Amino acid sequence: MENTTINLDILQLEGLKVSPESSVPAFVLLLLIYTFIVMANISLVTLITTHKSLHEPMYLLFCNMSINDLFGATAIIPHLLSDIFVPVSERYISYTDCVIEAFCAHFYASSAHTILMIMAFDRYVAICNPLRYSTLMTHRKVVALSMSAWGVSLLMVAILIYLSVRLSRCRWVVFNPFCDNASLFNLSCESVLINNIYGLTYTVVLLGSSIGSVTLTYLKIAIVCLSSKNKSLNNKALQTCTTHLASYMIMLASGSIVIILHRFPHLSSHRKLASILLHVVSPAMNAVIYGLQIKTLRDKILILFTRMK
Repeated sequence: MENTTINLDILQLEGLKVSPESSVPAFVLLLLIYTFIVMANISLVTLITTHKSLHEPMYLLFCNMSINDLFGATAIIPHLLSDIFVPVSERYISYTDCVIEAFCAHFYASSAHTILMIMAFDRYVAICNPLRYSTLMTHRKVVALSMSAWGVSLLMVAILIYLSVRLSRCRWVVFNPFCDNASLFNLSCESVLINNIYGLTYTVVLLGSSIGSVTLTYLKIAIVCLSSKNKSLNNKALQTCTTHLASYMIMLASGSIVIILHRFPHLSSHRKLASILLHVVSPAMNAVIYGLQIKTLRDKILILFTRMK
């Protein structure tokens, strides 16, 4: 009995399944993408925090997104890299580390939605109430909104993971590239009805509020732009809203694919790959979108590279 307990504290993790011939290309590609994510997002955060001219609500919210993207990628990719050259039968992870990894994965995804909701609200105020923008979106308000975005995600994910941790364990194999909530409660032989109910509620509330608020916000922005003959206002709205919508759609599509593929067990390999892409594609693309498509940031980056040369 004692040996069983010890064995259940060390889990076998499926990890990233690649053939021996593809191990080196997969490792190099994933390492290059991760390096880009780290350097790009750290550069964006450093650029915004060190230039007072960028201490505006919109750019401060970009900082939140970059920090979250860096967190989400770091929570998953280094572990995947370290296991690529390890045989599947020898890929082990402690139960505690698995719980932490699952918490980080879900916290990243939840925070991405809540931060993008706040960014949508910021764009709504800037375009629909430009005269009141400076009074409505003060630095204190931005900090409060940012803290609420992180706080709500923290609470929701903490409950989600706790409901899985409370279960006893009878299995020790995690059939997933990395640990997530489903991996945790699938280790148990107990009833997971409460986990499924809360998980479904969690998903509906998060996605429903996210999609609903973003859709409503941009409908109002579209109405204002269509009724306005101010080309300068419309161009500014198009520029700032396009970047935000592109980031939102990439993140939403990546997450939705994983949720949809859960309904098709025979496509488990595709779902596992999609779950990795959620932590790779979105952080990498956000850095490109915000770093290159926003003129102020693009100009600052060009000046920085010119000075370096």
